[in-house]
Amino acid sequence: MEKTKSNKRSFDSLNFMYIPAILLFTVFVILPFAKGIQISFTNWNGFSQSYKFIGLNNFKTLITDQNILTAFINTLIYGLGSTFFQQVIGLGLALLLNEKFRGRNFARTIIYLPVLIAPVIMGYMWYFIFQYDGGALNDIMILLGKDLQDWLSLGNITVWLMVLINSLQFVGISMIIYLAGLQSISTMYYEAAEIDGASKWQQFKNITIPLLMPAITTSVTLNVIGGLKLFDVIMALTSGGPGYSTHSLSTIISYTYFNTQNAGYASAIGLFLFAFIMVISIFLQNYFRNKEVQY
Repeated sequence: MEKTKSNKRSFDSLNFMYIPAILLFTVFVILPFAKGIQISFTNWNGFSQSYKFIGLNNFKTLITDQNILTAFINTLIYGLGSTFFQQVIGLGLALLLNEKFRGRNFARTIIYLPVLIAPVIMGYMWYFIFQYDGGALNDIMILLGKDLQDWLSLGNITVWLMVLINSLQFVGISMIIYLAGLQSISTMYYEAAEIDGASKWQQFKNITIPLLMPAITTSVTLNVIGGLKLFDVIMALTSGGPGYSTHSLSTIISYTYFNTQNAGYASAIGLFLFAFIMVISIFLQNYFRNKEVQY
């Protein structure tokens, strides 16, 4: 009886420890999110003390806004393009760095190091390479006798350039995830496959990939979410320009709120982006987890 009372007191005290976290989550996440939903149905300009309810007008505008369509397509390119490159390069690096050789840990550190740099700083570092006047790449073009190129005003090419920059910065995350997955695979599977005469490709296809599915699920989901929210690199390199050609939904939210002073419309775009990322994340989680079950 005394033991039961003691366990109950411990359980109750443990419940009380959740209260600060719940309060912080409510104040900094739940309440702002609820306020954002409310604002999305208004014409608030972001600073006025008064605004009025306009129903679904912001969402109707969102559906027909050509600039939003451009930003949405770019967002898909940023999200899916970055994810593809990070998976391919990250898995390749993980396979290479899973082998035993001198300097392996140093190589892992160097590849992971860009992840620790703030994306906006990374964006400005690349800006000094690609800027038209005095950029390192154009300086090389001059030495080669070539015409200068305005690399950051090439529209779709610039979009893919930012995909590459984002991928190179965060490929270390995928590499670490895949390294952890590879090191959890028992060597006995490969030894048995070698005895049966399986080639390296057959071992990779029939052993490595199936047993890496949990790591693939984690890596793909994280990379897609990060890519769909891409903001800092875009702002550092082009601020969404020229025009709206390199905007993502994240950057166009900022532009709509601060530049056009349309906080209600910006909130509507933000809710759309939140819902879109949530749907994509759930789909990917279910898809890859079903793959895990199959194996």
